[in-house]
Amino acid sequence: MNKSQIFNIPNILAFTRLLLAPVMFLFLVNQDATLFEGIHPSWLNYIAAFIFVLASATDFFDGYIARTFDQITVLGSILDPLADKMLTLAGFLGLMMLGSASPWAVFLIITRELFITGLRVSAVSQGLDISASWMGKVKTVVQMIAIGFLLMGWMGGEILLWIAVVLTLYSGYEYVRDFFKNTKLS
Repeated sequence: MNKSQIFNIPNILAFTRLLLAPVMFLFLVNQDATLFEGIHPSWLNYIAAFIFVLASATDFFDGYIARTFDQITVLGSILDPLADKMLTLAGFLGLMMLGSASPWAVFLIITRELFITGLRVSAVSQGLDISASWMGKVKTVVQMIAIGFLLMGWMGGEILLWIAVVLTLYSGYEYVRDFFKNTKLS
């Protein structure tokens, strides 16, 4: 792998998303820290929401640029879903810690994400490609919208969260179904 394959724009955008996730988490869970003394917690939520929207935009652009300009790399295929998971999990965990997201919803989402990540690793070890499905992409978008609504305290955020849970579990079912349809279990 040469440097142009590693340091292409889609990979840089995905890496940026990886870096923005803990920064957003910092603003959510350290609202009473000395670092933020004198800043109203609602402003910290707005800053976290801005960081989240910025990071979410990198998700759209890295995929678009990679496909449009044929810059899809192995590194990018690993970084992109990892960055998505870090960003959404940072959002959901931070919101749960603030009491703004249901712990059960967050638990179900995290459990599915960990299980499917393990399944994908198993698939790769067997030479199978379990790329993100259309439903997996819809799930990610709905998760991101739910996080945005919850961060801003907008009406409907909790409903969107539970819609995201349903889509998350359904897309997980699709991955499991496709894995067992194509796997070589011994």
